Amino acid sequence: MVQLPDELAADWQRIDEENTRWLAEVLSARGWPGWTLAGEEGAGAAWLLAQHSDHDPVQQRAFLHALRSAVAQGQASRAHLAYLEDRVRVNAGQPQLYGTQFTVIDGELGPSPIEDRERLDERRAEAGLEPFADYEGRMRDKS
Repeated sequence: MVQLPDELAADWQRIDEENTRWLAEVLSARGWPGWTLAGEEGAGAAWLLAQHSDHDPVQQRAFLHALRSAVAQGQASRAHLAYLEDRVRVNAGQPQLYGTQFTVIDGELGPSPIEDRERLDERRAEAGLEPFADYEGRMRDKS
């Protein structure tokens, strides 16, 4: 895996922090930026900002709660919810549900721990995600 230069890593950190603050302000003022409010592209961008708010786990959990509500109202992607659910769980030291989060351990890329692995593909299908073996293959091809 490639190590980012310190200056670039600091820039990315600053941008993530600014984006998290901005999304928190939007959430407070207008609710989750779902499909009706922000369109498909805008809703996807909001999800991506929430995914990258790891530096603020309290706010990231608030984003997860808001995204859950948006999905329940038909205003956001179940797949996006699955990714954010896994991200929050992994950041909290819990096993993920959908197998979306990977990490490097001893130089090898692999999924972070997964809860109830026997039902993984069933949960993934319910969220609109491809079978885990296909996803894992694509992830390993990227490394």
